[in-house]
Amino acid sequence: MGPTVVNVLLAIGAGICLTLQASANGSFRRNLNDPWYPAFFSVCGTIVTAVTLMLLFRPTPPPAEVIRSTPWWNWIGGPLGALIVLAGAVLTPRLGAGVFLSAMVGGMLLSSMLLDHHGWMGLDVRAITPGRVVGAVLVVSGVACIKLL
Repeated sequence: MGPTVVNVLLAIGAGICLTLQASANGSFRRNLNDPWYPAFFSVCGTIVTAVTLMLLFRPTPPPAEVIRSTPWWNWIGGPLGALIVLAGAVLTPRLGAGVFLSAMVGGMLLSSMLLDHHGWMGLDVRAITPGRVVGAVLVVSGVACIKLL
């Protein structure tokens, strides 16, 4: 198996984790009857996991100058992750896991195509092609099928 296949399989695994996370947080929200605490507890779990991995692997910290010189958008991953967790906790019970995650995939495709096309956030430029547009339209159509059929 080549590195591309392994990377795609890892990405599929991450997608499975996202589905399980959204479903678990949605159930947690129903059980607690509150959207905020499940998101808070999920973020606490993220912190515990990150600290555990840092202690296990003990990576060398980057120099302070390198940290200070990173672009502002390098720092938005944590807050965006918290918003994703909150959205999953609130919307998965309302929409169902299939519609919520299909809509997320549709949003991810549209935004990723723009990021790639313009090379924003340090990405290599990958032009929007007719084939990519057709693929995105098919995914968005799939969201409609999952919701309506």
